[in-house]
Amino acid sequence: MPAINRLRADAFANQKGRCYYCGSPMWLTDPDAFRTRFGCTRGQLPALQATAEHLVAVCDGGKTTAANIVAAHQLCNRRRHLAKVPLAPDRYRARVTRLVARGKWFDKTLHAVARQARHIPG
Repeated sequence: MPAINRLRADAFANQKGRCYYCGSPMWLTDPDAFRTRFGCTRGQLPALQATAEHLVAVCDGGKTTAANIVAAHQLCNRRRHLAKVPLAPDRYRARVTRLVARGKWFDKTLHAVARQARHIPG
């Protein structure tokens, strides 16, 4: 198994299957079980898949090590890096947390999945 896959799996387990940024559940290896458990559609699954997120990007000198890898939704990871100047991980996480609390992070359908998931023990 390539190092990045192992680090992603380890981060996923350490985070109890929750996204580092938004705190909502994500899936790693069984999209159908996730879909059944949380009632999302097949179309929503890619956004909720766990990715290996480098806290310090490789292009900025970050390494592919356990200390620099967290598990994050594909959506949360992508949005962080779409910014012209991505926020530092802690600032981005605080921003995402605020937006999630206000119902402004996910679109309406993903928000319903995230809201439902918060009522199910992880």
